[in-house]
Amino acid sequence: MPKHKFLTAVYTGSFDPITLGHVNIIERASRLVDKLVVGIGINASKNPLFTVEERVAMVQKVTRKLDNVEVRSFSGLAVNFVRECGAKVMIRGVRPLQDLENELTMMVANRQLDAEIETIVLMADKEFAHVSSSLIKEIARLAGDQELAHFVPKEVIAALRKKIAK
Repeated sequence: MPKHKFLTAVYTGSFDPITLGHVNIIERASRLVDKLVVGIGINASKNPLFTVEERVAMVQKVTRKLDNVEVRSFSGLAVNFVRECGAKVMIRGVRPLQDLENELTMMVANRQLDAEIETIVLMADKEFAHVSSSLIKEIARLAGDQELAHFVPKEVIAALRKKIAK
């Protein structure tokens, strides 16, 4: 039997804001690897609600109980960030059907960019299959805190309220 290698994996996304679906994927992925780096992407073509620093702080706050999770920001190609982290595994979370086609396209492209990096796809648990950051931004103006707590970690609600009020 081969000796266990120290396995680092990277889970990338915009996390604008982090949702309970993201947290579910982070918790599950952290149980599969020795170290999980959550990479918060900076995409110049997007207009995020939260700054990258705010997103990093939120994800750190939400994942603080997971000893093997590190949160970092990055710009550029995710595959380059995975390499910078010394990882060979990229974690992707998908919602059934909505994300599968896009993730397959990205997985093929990433394999062309670096054939040594493997992608592991984790399907969202059924209670989170409909949750997206876009949905959160749409309903946050109308939903109360109790309703928002079905979609985002409680630690995010106050920051989300503050941003939406502006």
